[in-house]
Amino acid sequence: MSSGRLQGKVALVTGGSRGIGKGIAKAFADEGAQVMITSRKAESCEETAKELGDAVHWEAGHIGKDEDAERVIGATLDRLGRLDILVNNAATNPYAGPTIDVDRARWDKTLEINLTAPLFWTQLAWRRAMKDSGGSVINISSVGGLATNPILGVYDVTKAALIHLTKQLAAELGPQVRVNALAPGLVRTDFARVLWEGDRGGEVAQAYPLKRLGEPQDIGAAALYFADDAASGWVTGQTLVLDGGGLIGFNRAG
Repeated sequence: MSSGRLQGKVALVTGGSRGIGKGIAKAFADEGAQVMITSRKAESCEETAKELGDAVHWEAGHIGKDEDAERVIGATLDRLGRLDILVNNAATNPYAGPTIDVDRARWDKTLEINLTAPLFWTQLAWRRAMKDSGGSVINISSVGGLATNPILGVYDVTKAALIHLTKQLAAELGPQVRVNALAPGLVRTDFARVLWEGDRGGEVAQAYPLKRLGEPQDIGAAALYFADDAASGWVTGQTLVLDGGGLIGFNRAG
């Protein structure tokens, strides 16, 4: 049953039409928030908004384009009247392999979407709304940002940088705005399908003390904690690891 923890709040979730973003949007809407979701494909946004109900709205946009950030945040303010919570969830991973071999184009794209975009969406949200009325920013990092990986190093470097950016912005934007991060392990989403599909998912799950992979609703529940002023009103600059205990397990999942 909903307790209305976010009643009266407005949230914007990038990459909100599927996977982790969709799980966060649902968690927020279930607790009374009006939620704007955005992703590149209008059809996907519309479908998700219809599925999640009247509290979920959509405006398609490309996370890496400044003009789209302006339009989506403007639409949020125009249609919903305020912006209290920004979730920087959208991410990309166009390259798999040794970091030393990455080409410039895919390096630049990964940085643009996973690190540069969260900074400038936060900057715009701060200038247009949160500087005056306060708010909460939640960055979706990754447990990979806390370790190394033989094939996901480029992605993980951007997620490590996002953790530090979270701390930096928390120091700069307080007390009006709290900035925190979530660092999920392997979550059962289409984005990570190659890592969990078939037998591999079961193998990874067995390496976790909790013996299962993450689900989008797990991340949604944690995001709700950071979004709720009553629950986390004295928490900023922190990164919460959600990985089924993988980092502390005897046979840590890679």
